[in-house]
Amino acid sequence: MKLKDKVVIITGGGTGIGKATALKLADAGAKVVLNYSRSNKEALQVVEEITQQGGTALAIKADVSIKNEVDQMVVQTVQTFGIVDGLVNNASITAQIPMEDLESVTDEVWDTLFNVNVKGMFHCVKAVIPYMKKHQSGVIINLGSIAGLTGIGSSIPYAATKSAIHTMTKSLAIALAPDIRVNSISPGAVNTRWWADHQEKMYQLAGNVPLKRISTPDEIAEAIVFQMTQDSITGQVFTIDNGQSLS
Repeated sequence: MKLKDKVVIITGGGTGIGKATALKLADAGAKVVLNYSRSNKEALQVVEEITQQGGTALAIKADVSIKNEVDQMVVQTVQTFGIVDGLVNNASITAQIPMEDLESVTDEVWDTLFNVNVKGMFHCVKAVIPYMKKHQSGVIINLGSIAGLTGIGSSIPYAATKSAIHTMTKSLAIALAPDIRVNSISPGAVNTRWWADHQEKMYQLAGNVPLKRISTPDEIAEAIVFQMTQDSITGQVFTIDNGQSLS
């Protein structure tokens, strides 16, 4: 898919990987819709940065775990731009629970993470599909994690949601072919604002991976742009982790 004048929704678009992706897509000529749930100030700052550089961007508040809010977000996008060409399912939450602490993994934790990380992504997919099918074209990219491949992450429920995202990506790629492509990015540790509050852990982790570093949001965004623009790729999960899953 050529990005010039394409309309792309990015969930969780105000910070981290979402912000980096929005900036790269806008720089390539796409019209970007930044979805946010709580990061209002950050999302508006990204919109301002894009517009100051001559791009087109819009911020829309919606909780992806609430279907009606997602539907309204997509309707507003179509009312503004007339179409939806791409979706980057980036919105995600976690819970910091030691892997061995099963007692702390409550039903509430399971439900909260699955409602956002898995069901929330599916809400977004269902909402954009009618518009993509109408034009027989579209690209969807779901953000997973190496936690979904290794089983090791911030908590068992988080790892389980990311594994579900990888599988859902493959299922959707089959279900929506040939007109709509669906892929996933599976990042390892990324230097986002979460890591800024856990620098000691970040440095310890970076020392244990083969490349002795962790990824930047820009590097993950570049992979997202690659998946969006390469028409032969669908149903794939790209692991970008500096070799973290090898250590």
